[in-house]
Amino acid sequence: MMIEDPLPSYRFIITLDPADAHLPPAQAALLPLVPNGSFQEARGLGADLEITAYAEGGANSYAHQLPVRHTWSRISLKRGVVREQGLWWWYQQGLSNSLGARRDGAIILLTPAGTPAVAWCFFGGLAAKWTGPELNAGQSAVAVETLEIAHEGLQQIYQSQPLMP
Repeated sequence: MMIEDPLPSYRFIITLDPADAHLPPAQAALLPLVPNGSFQEARGLGADLEITAYAEGGANSYAHQLPVRHTWSRISLKRGVVREQGLWWWYQQGLSNSLGARRDGAIILLTPAGTPAVAWCFFGGLAAKWTGPELNAGQSAVAVETLEIAHEGLQQIYQSQPLMP
């Protein structure tokens, strides 16, 4: 069986787990559920490894490159405004909870047939920034809101692997 190439489709969805990553299950069940969504853009699937150069005495032709710390880029999601407030409630819960309302989730790239091909799962995500739509009565542009998710890790999963380990 040949795996379909997902790149020509440019279709993806976002899923967010309803459970809070750092609360007991009984408390997490009291939080509003975060709905799945289809977004116009998803950016920030990346990481950076901070490197420090260490010059060793006697080795004058190079400096050792040593890893220091790993940081994850914020995921930025943009979509048209919808009538449900799930993402806004998630952001609000993070403002009122000292640990934030952490969620695991995934950005799933779909094949032209609509089946999952590749997913980028993030862990311990916090709704770090919400930007409402820019409204202008003189333009007919689509109202778009943006959500930035800070997270504690990213894992790429292919079609043959289960999503969300």
